[in-house]
Amino acid sequence: MITRICDEPLDLLFHVEHVQSPRAGAVATFVGLVRDHDPSVTGEVVGLEYSAHPDAEAVLRRIADDVAADDDVLGVAVSHRVGHLRVGEAAIVVAVAAAHRAEAFDACRRLVETVKAELPVWKRELLANGTHHWVGL
Repeated sequence: MITRICDEPLDLLFHVEHVQSPRAGAVATFVGLVRDHDPSVTGEVVGLEYSAHPDAEAVLRRIADDVAADDDVLGVAVSHRVGHLRVGEAAIVVAVAAAHRAEAFDACRRLVETVKAELPVWKRELLANGTHHWVGL
């Protein structure tokens, strides 16, 4: 299992390679990208700055362990980026392997949704007009 909070660019293939198994018939993936807008904010988003609580990596590990404990799950890899990200860069990458696609999709979605709800990571949206907006505080 791979769980990382890191400040370097994330690589989808790295995650897929770490969950592959001869028993796996499916690998479901998710890549969360920085987009150029936020429907709740007026203005163009030009980047994000992510910061994490010191316990974020332990929380991420716990979340991944919970998903990996499912008998249908054969492998889990998840990384969340911190620091400054430009539009188009990956903020989170998830890969989950299972024997069948339905189980892989379900586990991948559960992992992403739980990370979104529980991981102590905050983002500051940087806008084209020079202002910023905090999300997740």
